[in-house]
Amino acid sequence: MTGYTCTTCGEYHDELPMCFGPIAPELWFQIQEAERAARTELSSDQCVIDEKYFFMLGRILIPVHDAPEPFVWLAWVSLSETNFLRACELWDEAGRENEPPYFAWLQSALPYEPTTLSLKTMLHTQAVGERPLIELEETDHPLAIAQRSGITLAQVQQIAEAHQH
Repeated sequence: MTGYTCTTCGEYHDELPMCFGPIAPELWFQIQEAERAARTELSSDQCVIDEKYFFMLGRILIPVHDAPEPFVWLAWVSLSETNFLRACELWDEAGRENEPPYFAWLQSALPYEPTTLSLKTMLHTQAVGERPLIELEETDHPLAIAQRSGITLAQVQQIAEAHQH
């Protein structure tokens, strides 16, 4: 995407970022840093906490009306142990995108009111090498509405400014 002049700092940025997201699920941030190594396993795509909470990183695609590509929220969802183990079993398997979607709870605190924590979702596995897609339950939550109806580049710029400052 093309650059923009930031309304927060007044500087010109060469590119408008089209993807943001946290490095870990919200529960991971609530664990004392000194305890994380003993209680958690965190990779770029998966997280297990206390051997009983199971998370995967996925993409929430938000259509952008005045752009050719969507805005992407990277977000973590919690899965049942059974579904998490199944997804891990298929992680490197060709054809895994044919797996039925998994029920999951959104576990990333994205900048929406009310909170995005614990929104109901379905996690859709994609081809090997692609992060899963997160489909939010059709509700009146602003994030669910954005996923269904889309946003503008001006709204993407607002998100970028909030994240970069």
